[in-house]
Amino acid sequence: MRKVLTVIVLLLLAWPMAARTDSLRLGFSVRGRVVDAQTGRPLESVHISIPGRHQATVTNAEGNFVLKSDRAIEWIECSFLGYRTRRLSAEDDITIRLPRENLQLAEASIISGNPRSLLMAALDNLWDNYCKEPELLECFYRETVQKRSRYTYVAEAVARLYKHTYDGSVFRDAAALEKSRVLVSQRSRDTLSVKTMGGPTQAVTHDVLKNKEVIFNETDLDYYDFQMGRPAYIGDRLQFVIDMIPARNADYALFRCKVYIDREFLTFSRVEASLDMSDRAKATRMLLVSKPLGLRFFPQEASLVLNYRLVEGKTRLEYFRSTIRFDCDWRKRLFRTRYTTINELVITDVRPEATPIPRKERFRQRDYLSDKALEFQDSDFWKDYNIIEPTESLEHAIDRLRKGR
Repeated sequence: MRKVLTVIVLLLLAWPMAARTDSLRLGFSVRGRVVDAQTGRPLESVHISIPGRHQATVTNAEGNFVLKSDRAIEWIECSFLGYRTRRLSAEDDITIRLPRENLQLAEASIISGNPRSLLMAALDNLWDNYCKEPELLECFYRETVQKRSRYTYVAEAVARLYKHTYDGSVFRDAAALEKSRVLVSQRSRDTLSVKTMGGPTQAVTHDVLKNKEVIFNETDLDYYDFQMGRPAYIGDRLQFVIDMIPARNADYALFRCKVYIDREFLTFSRVEASLDMSDRAKATRMLLVSKPLGLRFFPQEASLVLNYRLVEGKTRLEYFRSTIRFDCDWRKRLFRTRYTTINELVITDVRPEATPIPRKERFRQRDYLSDKALEFQDSDFWKDYNIIEPTESLEHAIDRLRKGR
């Protein structure tokens, strides 16, 4: 279970097969953009939701979003790390200016207890704070690969995600595709392609609160030093911030982590983890599954961000994003090529009935989304789904990939 941060396989990609189903029609929508109130800078990964409902999405790198619902939308709510939560009336093509949440001196100086003890108290609270009823969630998942600055692969999916009650394991959790599509570069010099294992099941393996084997197991915690960071706000809620720094040698690569814990409820709100690259051989063993003979692999970055949301006193995974950067070259060649993979998933809805996913429909952790998806064709492919809006650069890349350029 240790190899659960996004794993990479370097192989030739087979042309995909179709997989799609229908969903509830979402006939109402709000389109907008979220920016910093002071600077006007677009804000990425802002959580956009409808108060009193489960539909949600996040902004893209340009701050843009579209939020859809099967009922008229009167209000929307925006929440983001370090900014005040805003609730405002829904208007199309709206620009939302989020003001920063400034810490008062008294708040910034509230640091009580040992940071490891505080982290352990939050872990002990998981049984009480994590959802106690099974849930069937709808999510949107996207994975992209860039060769230098050019996209060579884009795959997207809407999936059902079944999350069982908290029992300290993820073995009952599962994901299944609802609808998916893919574009792969057909240029001959892109024959070395990157595939990502697991697709939407990463929302199972990346749930570091439920799957403690990733980071928060008792054995690994002994390898870290813990420090209290400056408190921060997520929305309107004050957070303890704990830095976890690898301090002892392990047989495998550890993570550098920043953990945000709700001060009032001692629930996890956000985890930022970056794989320690001080020993490249250990990092490579964590990330690489296989590669062509003669290819050399040089990991540069492997990072993970997970946001959790407090809903009616219970913690639920809301969003994750993983980024891996690595260089490759062939033996006896002078120059390396930089590759970047980004995988992100957002929970967009909660189904009314928590029906377990039949085994035959489950997306397996060793499956590849590229092997199961349709080609990008229909411009209204996501008409009835909430998604993460593509950025202008990604839309341009999709157009180039369609044309084989």
